[in-house]
Formats: sequence, structure tokens, C-alpha cells
Amino acid sequence: QVQLVESGGGLVQAGDSLRLSCVASGRTYSTYRMGWFRQAPGKEREFVATITWSGGSTYYGDSVKGRFTVSRDNGKNTVYLNMNKLKPEDTAVYYCAARRALGIVVIHELYDYWGQGTQVTVSS
Repeated sequence: QVQLVESGGGLVQAGDSLRLSCVASGRTYSTYRMGWFRQAPGKEREFVATITWSGGSTYYGDSVKGRFTVSRDNGKNTVYLNMNKLKPEDTAVYYCAARRALGIVVIHELYDYWGQGTQVTVSS
């Protein structure tokens, strides 16, 4: 079992930056892949970014490519999502997720563990 706890959300203005953190505990393994997803009211859950604990292999959704960066600190069991040049359309609840496999997957149904989410609101 893996527990995930996100933090770092808040209210910012367009163009600002924000960093989200996801602390993993429990049975965390180097063969897991971590992901960030977001969900705005009335919309489907959207893939944002993914990274592996071991090799740092990353992949991004088209809407955040070039603005967001995912990274990890193995010593702290923490995955980060650095968000730059935020836009009002980035407003959503952001979720951290873990998958018991290394392959790059952007479908949220294929992730095994989820955090409770953290709200990000970007005002124009």
C-alpha cells in the first residue's frame, strides 16, 4: 500500500509560479511511476506529467509542456511539480498518483494509488 499526500496549492495570478509537492509513504519502490493529473469542475481528469523514481524518465501533457517541470527527490520520497507561467485554464484540483509499473501511461484509470488532491486557482 502506498499513501500519497499533496501540498502546495493556492490562489495565484496569471503568469505566476507555484510548486506542488507529493510525499509518498508506505511500500514505495523504485519500479513505480509517479504521475500528476488535474481535474477542473465539470471536466475529465487530465494527464499533466509523469516521472519514474529511479531513472527520472519524464513525459508531459501538451497543455503544460514547456511550462511545467516534474522532478523527484528520492531521499525525501517526494515528487514535485513546478508550474511556471500559470494561466487561468490551469485552475483545477491537482492529484498525485502512483503506478506499479514503469511504462509511460497517461490514462488515469491505470494508476493504482491516489492522493487527496490540492486546489490550484489562477486568476486573470
